[in-house]
Amino acid sequence: MSSDEGLVGHVPYLRRFARALTGSQTLGDACVVAAIERILAGKAGSIPARIALYRSVLAEVDALEARPITASVPSSQVVDPVQRNLAALTPVGRQAFLLVAMEEFSLQDAALVLEMAPDEVSALLEDANQDIAAQIATDVVIIEDEPLIAMDLEQLVQELGHRVVRVARTERQAIEAVRQTRPGLVLADIQLADGSSGLDAVNEFLQIFSVPVIFVTAFPERLLTGAKPEPTFLVSKPFQAEALKAVISQALFFDMRSRVS
Repeated sequence: MSSDEGLVGHVPYLRRFARALTGSQTLGDACVVAAIERILAGKAGSIPARIALYRSVLAEVDALEARPITASVPSSQVVDPVQRNLAALTPVGRQAFLLVAMEEFSLQDAALVLEMAPDEVSALLEDANQDIAAQIATDVVIIEDEPLIAMDLEQLVQELGHRVVRVARTERQAIEAVRQTRPGLVLADIQLADGSSGLDAVNEFLQIFSVPVIFVTAFPERLLTGAKPEPTFLVSKPFQAEALKAVISQALFFDMRSRVS
């Protein structure tokens, strides 16, 4: 790109990304400024603008050799737990996770930004998801009326280091389970054993208790109506285990971000 046309809209997201990578608003902003200057100088080549911008930010982060995320925080201050969890990832694993989870790049585009093969990025994401889930281990309520599917979900959740505290098969059981256990995550189907609705259960308990919810359902179209709660995290049945693990890590990551922002 030969001018700043089209760059301005990316700046807030680039700043967010750079700050998450470096753990510092000052360092992050410096990386963004340098990256945009690189683009305006025509050093990014002919790749798409968004990919070029993020690739340039990563180049600047590497060039600055930023200090570890927690190093610049005085011991007398409380370290942002989101930054602490990100710091535990390898640098390139952190980059891959943030590109996909926070910046919503596809696997293929994230691979272009990182200049890696898609299968290499996929392996990085799997490791990052496992690491983040282990660090944010929490109690989980599963709302699912099919015993075999509930067992699969329970095993998957436990493999990530979380604790399944209740499996509910009906709307009323689901509401009571969440009220009694106050979990850190809910996995919810929408069509339950007695004809009741997992969606109605979620609507009710979210009025009194804020918790991230992942809908795991064979009827995703029932959630895509614009009605609340909006399905921020939605996985269609039959689900792929690794895909659901990634969504669990992302849901917990963003819930933590909202609690410390």
